[in-house]
Amino acid sequence: MKQALTKKPLKSAIILLVSYALLVVLFESSLGYFQPESASTLQIATTDADGTVNQRILARLDSAEQLYVAANHWPRAWYGEALANPAVEVSLGSGQGSYIAVPVVGAEHDSVNADNSLGLMFRVLTGFPPRYFLRLDRAD
Repeated sequence: MKQALTKKPLKSAIILLVSYALLVVLFESSLGYFQPESASTLQIATTDADGTVNQRILARLDSAEQLYVAANHWPRAWYGEALANPAVEVSLGSGQGSYIAVPVVGAEHDSVNADNSLGLMFRVLTGFPPRYFLRLDRAD
């Protein structure tokens, strides 16, 4: 009987962790599938290693009069593509343009993160992924 009592909390913890992981996968998958657009989003076109152009809807972030995007989720193929080939096309409400995606680190990262903080509920629903920023500098 003592052994059954010690297994119950472990079983409950495993069920809770698996349920949480499934919630994160469901939330991330729905965002990837529906890609909600609004006035605070932009569309970025990145190019993969095969030369295929991939488009993604991202939140538009502004800080110190600069344009940024963030990798806030576990699925982030677009981010790796932008690092590998920083020449990207961006569609904003005001039109489309060519940009250079510049990785943001150090004090600039901290400043952009402070100016564009995420709420706790969003971080919970996305599974607390690390957050990376790209500054989008006009190329044309």
